[in-house]
Amino acid sequence: MLGSIDTSLVDWSRAQFALTAIYHWIFVPLTLGLALIMGVMETLYYRTGNEFWKRTARFWMKLFGINFAVGVATGLILEFEFGTNWSNYSWFVGDIFGAPLAIEGIVAFFMEATFIAVMFFGWGKVGKGFHLASTWLTGLGATISAWWILVANAWMQNPVGMAFNPDTARNEMVDFVAVATSPMAVNKFFHTVLSGWVLGAVFVVGVSCWYLLKRRDVKFALASAKVAAWVGLCAALLSAWTGDGSGYQVAQKQPMKLAAMEGYYKGQPGAGLVAFGILNPDKQQVGDEATDPFLMRIEIPKMLSLLAERDADAFVPGIEDILKGGYPLKDGTTALSAEEKMERGRKAISAFGDYRKAKAEGDSLGAQEAKRVLDENVAYFGYGYVDDAAQLVPNVPLTFYAFRVMVLLGGYFILFFIVVLYVLHRKDLSRMRWLQWVALWTIPLAYLASQAGWVVAECGRQPWAIQDMLPTWAAVSRLDTGSVQTTFFLFLVLFTVLLVAEVRIMLKAIKKGAEPGE
Repeated sequence: MLGSIDTSLVDWSRAQFALTAIYHWIFVPLTLGLALIMGVMETLYYRTGNEFWKRTARFWMKLFGINFAVGVATGLILEFEFGTNWSNYSWFVGDIFGAPLAIEGIVAFFMEATFIAVMFFGWGKVGKGFHLASTWLTGLGATISAWWILVANAWMQNPVGMAFNPDTARNEMVDFVAVATSPMAVNKFFHTVLSGWVLGAVFVVGVSCWYLLKRRDVKFALASAKVAAWVGLCAALLSAWTGDGSGYQVAQKQPMKLAAMEGYYKGQPGAGLVAFGILNPDKQQVGDEATDPFLMRIEIPKMLSLLAERDADAFVPGIEDILKGGYPLKDGTTALSAEEKMERGRKAISAFGDYRKAKAEGDSLGAQEAKRVLDENVAYFGYGYVDDAAQLVPNVPLTFYAFRVMVLLGGYFILFFIVVLYVLHRKDLSRMRWLQWVALWTIPLAYLASQAGWVVAECGRQPWAIQDMLPTWAAVSRLDTGSVQTTFFLFLVLFTVLLVAEVRIMLKAIKKGAEPGE
């Protein structure tokens, strides 16, 4: 139970993992975005034979390589932390969670390592077709890597294809296809990769506009901006579509996360979506029905019901409904209250202990009865570690505002790419300094939107390390809090040094520009 765990250990372990993930995600989306854009540029070189496109592709490859190298370093540390800081989690579900990570390491990483060498050092040494294939396969390897990591993450959000084995005290995979192709995983993959393409496109347009501000390499800058803007617009539009699919999956599998995203406490049919709102800081998250959760809001009528259930008049439960239960579910049953789930979770944990004891004593009948009780309640196993229903409510303000930052910036990027493409095709971007400055300052906004999306995904599912199965305080390693604090600050310094080094190297490469024979 929570009372037997040092809560500061849980907080510091979560902070260390969040720190690593945040830094890692600075590099990953740019890798995905640049991989596509440089592939398009080399394809133009292959089809036209124009050395200009070769020079252009090689310049963006250089920035890709700098970013890729630092991203690998942070990614390796992130995976090791599952074993060091979250050993209970790794033991409990390692048979499932470890499989996609192993595939990612064996297949995708080696694929990237093989073809990236040809991509960087094969110019003039291999045929144009083979080099082009190596460039695309490097990007494909990075995308496949993202697929398996996101499969693992989606499984934490919606655990499927597994069964609990009381003899080993582990969850074991029974359906690999269900794990690898769950709707949650498919939607998460496409939405995440498309967001990386958007960020990469914003980066290329922004850097290209820096050259225009400096009045140098104008042809190179305009051509790069045009390719990137088309990639960005297509990706941004598709990202909005996959975002709708992700919202539907969250509504079906993680209703508490959806309620937190909307600051939505009291369910109703035909629920509206908050387009803009300011939360009331005096609102207590549990048991405070009298206080309005918003100081002000602008709502789109019935849109939340349409998003969550594909029915404008459907009932969508709020935070209070999910805690109290009693509302009808799609399968014809009635939703259990948090207290009922917690009681059934305690029954599951108790039955598991009884089963282990009966097996040790050779009591087959006792083991059989305990197994029956365990099977009836195992779906609520994680609730047995919860002492207070209030622990089941995530940080509403953080989730609510992060979601709006992501959505509003997503809409801005669509408008941004439309304007850039209009100017490129109908006007003269090299003369519009105001738009050049807007493009340059849009780069940090792309990173902000990308990070906000992960805040929604991960903070919105709290307190669960694995949805409904394992809360964070039951998943953490039994470490000395001081050692976690020490490594947190060591990683903070290390990652900051790496980030500063990468930015300096990239700025130096950008200032140098694209040179023939580079």
